[in-house]
Amino acid sequence: MADFLTETRAGYDALVTEYVQLFPDVTEPEAVALAAFAEAVPPGRVLEAGSGTGRVTGWLHARGLDISGVELSPGMLAVARATCPDITFTEGDLRSLGHDDASLAGLVAWYSLIHIPADLHPGVFAEFHRVLRPGGLLLTGFQVGDVTARVRDIDFHRLDPDRIAALLKEAGFEPVAQEVREPVGTESTRQGWVMAQR
Repeated sequence: MADFLTETRAGYDALVTEYVQLFPDVTEPEAVALAAFAEAVPPGRVLEAGSGTGRVTGWLHARGLDISGVELSPGMLAVARATCPDITFTEGDLRSLGHDDASLAGLVAWYSLIHIPADLHPGVFAEFHRVLRPGGLLLTGFQVGDVTARVRDIDFHRLDPDRIAALLKEAGFEPVAQEVREPVGTESTRQGWVMAQR
């Protein structure tokens, strides 16, 4: 396993209890983007890549999506499986999602891409493109910026929405919407998302 994956996995395993306390539910600003995705995604199976404790997966499932999750951290997986027993969660990472070609209608990478080094983004987006069927919808959310913050031995790469949109276009996606908003609550930096269609 690559060093960054080992560190991210161990870091989140150590943070599970604190994470659940800090992020128990989908926030109102998150809900805006997630609702737009839920309304626009075509019928079919959806995957959250980097599903964490399942809070976003569960929120989308409650809105009628046929969704499952893939997560790197066994500790996070245990919480997700306990709190969302009707949803299937498997262990894996963004570079190899374990789904067949063109098998998904939608894919959400909500604050998971931030743990992937920039030079690996094209490969991750190629994997997203592989598993999504033509017309499938992708939503990715992230912290905005051009620095890497290291918190509890986990790297958080802040990202440029225009760069992400450009890389998605190179990978065969057509960006359809994006937004950057100012921080709210305990957030320390601007937040952004990009939605794109395969």
